[in-house]
Amino acid sequence: MKYLHGNTQRISIITAIAFLLPACSTVQHHGKDNAHLVKAHWSYSGEVGPDHWGALDPAFSACAKGKNQSPVNLTGFIDADLPPIAFDYHSAASEIVNNGHTIQANYQDGSSITVNGQRFSLKQFHFHSPSENTIDGESFPLEAHLVHADAQGNLAVIAVLFREGKANPALATLWQSMPHDEGETRELPTPVSVNGILPESRDYYRFNGSLTTPPCTEGVEWLVMKRPMSASTEQIRQFTHTLHHPNNRPVQPVNARPLLK
Repeated sequence: MKYLHGNTQRISIITAIAFLLPACSTVQHHGKDNAHLVKAHWSYSGEVGPDHWGALDPAFSACAKGKNQSPVNLTGFIDADLPPIAFDYHSAASEIVNNGHTIQANYQDGSSITVNGQRFSLKQFHFHSPSENTIDGESFPLEAHLVHADAQGNLAVIAVLFREGKANPALATLWQSMPHDEGETRELPTPVSVNGILPESRDYYRFNGSLTTPPCTEGVEWLVMKRPMSASTEQIRQFTHTLHHPNNRPVQPVNARPLLK
């Protein structure tokens, strides 16, 4: 997997498709003479948990040394005239994967967003429980990440927070096919549109951040929907029961970044 090439901080489209990898991640290092492959196991707890990611492999150094890391606690906002996100979603998710770190729905080609004139294609969406991003210190029981990539491999992630309440129909359809075993992939008998987990109001917060999993590469555009969606207690429980562990990285220092609203 390409994460960094030379001194240019760009994330490959392959990374966008495989945003969260199985527990034993294969990372390609690009040296002056040749490339070699290493395997680094990471998780959400213990000696391979978030506090240690940066020391597990040189490719993960941004997890410890990066200054623009995600997730964050969204607070102390700067008022900004943020342009509307232009949504152009036509296709749907066709398969669902349990990769050991999350439940991920892979999206068919043909859907995109445009932000400030830049087009990003939707590759996949996946979930974290509890939420990774927080708002004014408030954590949420579930968060969805919609992962997009442009033609150069730059990423934009739309984050949707969920409160406990009414059942979400799109989640109900996804969870019917949720794989229970790590590494298992299932075809979705009924394709699922990501529109079903997006709020009607598309107002958002914006900040520059990173991948929330190793290698924690920076340069990711984060667009967090202001209005949470609803998921039932049973839907949240079903997700956490399948993964058997929380899968959220703790919030990271904001440092000098502006958090725009």
